Amino acid sequence: MKKLVALVCAALVAGTAAAAPGIPKGFLLYEKAAAKKDDDPETSWKVSDSLRTPLAVDPCGKGAVGRAGRLAVRTVTFIGVPDFMKVEQVLLYGSRTGAEQAMTQLRGGLATCGTKKDAGSTYRYVSVPVAGLGDDALKVSGQVYYGGKAGVGGDRSVVVRKGNAVLVYLWAGEYAKPVKRDWADQLRDATRMTAKVCAVAACK
Repeated sequence: MKKLVALVCAALVAGTAAAAPGIPKGFLLYEKAAAKKDDDPETSWKVSDSLRTPLAVDPCGKGAVGRAGRLAVRTVTFIGVPDFMKVEQVLLYGSRTGAEQAMTQLRGGLATCGTKKDAGSTYRYVSVPVAGLGDDALKVSGQVYYGGKAGVGGDRSVVVRKGNAVLVYLWAGEYAKPVKRDWADQLRDATRMTAKVCAVAACK
């Protein structure tokens, strides 16, 4: 799990820049927390505006999901030692079609790379639609299994499309078998951002 968090973190926080065009500074829910001085050596925040940042939920790990047509991306990442991570990500596309394509590619990745086997373990992704959230939304779980038993190591995310925007709220940490409450915080945050994202996105 530590290796997974380290690899995902390195990809997500690569590069920082000035405020992304179309996304005002401080717009994301966790930017205020990320801006505070943190003297705890076991926690850290990073904010990136790199257009090259992979979609936080990328089952195949190739960074190609939702890459084309981006206008702006902001990613806020929190790391807590030894193996907790949460990610907030807002992506704006040049058109609604671009955002729709990102969701289609995500679903394709979940289908193609939904099961990964490695040294006696299997990392399995499962997704279900979320009704009434944005124009299109998914709950996604990633979980390591040893045989048929869930082990330590997983991630839970909510991905939403609203107009030409895609939002991601991901938590990764020590999980057992996925249960409904695993998504409580991600759904809360995704609902809050979906309600405000039309201030920067083309929702009509």
